[in-house]
Amino acid sequence: MRALCLGDPLLPETDVGPLATAQLLDDLDAQVRETISRGARVLLGGRRLEGPGNFYAPTVLADIPRGSPAAEQELFGPVASLFRVKDETEAIAVANDSVFGLAASVWTTAPNEAERFAREIEAGTVFVNGMVASDPGFPFGGVKCSGYGRELGPWGMREFLNVKTVRRWEIGNRESGIE
Repeated sequence: MRALCLGDPLLPETDVGPLATAQLLDDLDAQVRETISRGARVLLGGRRLEGPGNFYAPTVLADIPRGSPAAEQELFGPVASLFRVKDETEAIAVANDSVFGLAASVWTTAPNEAERFAREIEAGTVFVNGMVASDPGFPFGGVKCSGYGRELGPWGMREFLNVKTVRRWEIGNRESGIE
């Protein structure tokens, strides 16, 4: 996180651009400050950046208490929340202890763990050993409070269509075909 380059999102060297609005910056800063006030440790960042633009320092939080914003809300900004767990069962429980379920990213070298994470994590998409990213060829969408339905791919296209069935009978109530 320390090595991320902040700047103009149109430049190829930029890793992190500004937040879209000043309100989003204020909201993110309030969520991080509230999480810290409840006992989380800041390992990196944890503050808005001075100067033009709505920039927030890449941030890493640890020891995040239950009930805090970083544990229960979506943080729309460059904030990584670290949760220490004892095993994969607890990791799945922590991941699923959320009203959200858009996408998840898990990292493991064990194929059986990867399969279990993919099967048991409650998210619309689970990425194994890769970052969350949408791809036009694959459906993307969430579960729980992270949405209904899918976008992208043939499955997503169906979300934007209304199918209409027309059945026609000839006089005498004899079916002549389906359109």
